[in-house]
Amino acid sequence: MRVAVTGANGFVGRAVVSALVRAGRDVVAVTRSGAVPGVVTRNAALDRPDEVAAALADVDAVCHLAAVVRVRDSLADPLGTWRTNLGGTRAVLGALRPGARIVLASTAAIGDDHRPLPHPYGAAKLAADLAARDATVGGALGAISLRLANAAGPGDADRTRLVPAILAAASEPAGEFVVNGDGSAVRDLVHVADVADAVVAALDIAEPGSYRAIPIGSGTPVSVAAILAAAGRVLGRPVPVRHREAAPEPAAVTVDPARAREILGWTPRRSGLDRIVQDAWEVWTR
Repeated sequence: MRVAVTGANGFVGRAVVSALVRAGRDVVAVTRSGAVPGVVTRNAALDRPDEVAAALADVDAVCHLAAVVRVRDSLADPLGTWRTNLGGTRAVLGALRPGARIVLASTAAIGDDHRPLPHPYGAAKLAADLAARDATVGGALGAISLRLANAAGPGDADRTRLVPAILAAASEPAGEFVVNGDGSAVRDLVHVADVADAVVAALDIAEPGSYRAIPIGSGTPVSVAAILAAAGRVLGRPVPVRHREAAPEPAAVTVDPARAREILGWTPRRSGLDRIVQDAWEVWTR
């Protein structure tokens, strides 16, 4: 099976490429620019359907990971987010030959397909999921949307996300992590290697004519304060913090992995909080 990975040089993309190679797949990395070491790389911009079609012309399956991934970016450029997250998905779907498989990196922010979403990021992701669902009609494609919690762990350098922001505060002179409110906001962190395993498992069961949406998370929600405490344990010292007024944000984001266990045979084996922070710290300090 020749498998293309869009967004292959991103945080999750690198983990997925590695997992696919270990699983013996023939991997084609698709990136906007640059190369991914160890695999064939093809460059294509999601907003250029002709480039996407050329990059995917000979593949049997796609792990579609390329996207605008920050809610704040979607608020700053909502139309650009729709062009990438929906338009790019449409370009990928249109490039696949009949019988191909696609696994989409979706988001747990969607939750219920029928619940209105408060930001362009989630809304465009939901629309992309529905486009993939409709592309399976008549057996044309097989599609699975993995609705991911917060991927975390080694190799994430994006300081807008919790774990890298905490590690940056701990490692820099006069660094401090800014906590909104009292740190009681709850999130679900899932190890990036567990996410990659879920993608590989989903690829194996995506059958033409079928569509499934499957939540992927640790099943163990943790507060911001708990993540800071875990970082303190791993580093052997507390992370400097500064509190500010609570910002508008969801009080809790939780994901139940029961459906993933049932359908994919997948469990979040590495997603204990201390393991996530330890693995991230080891790479951060290299």
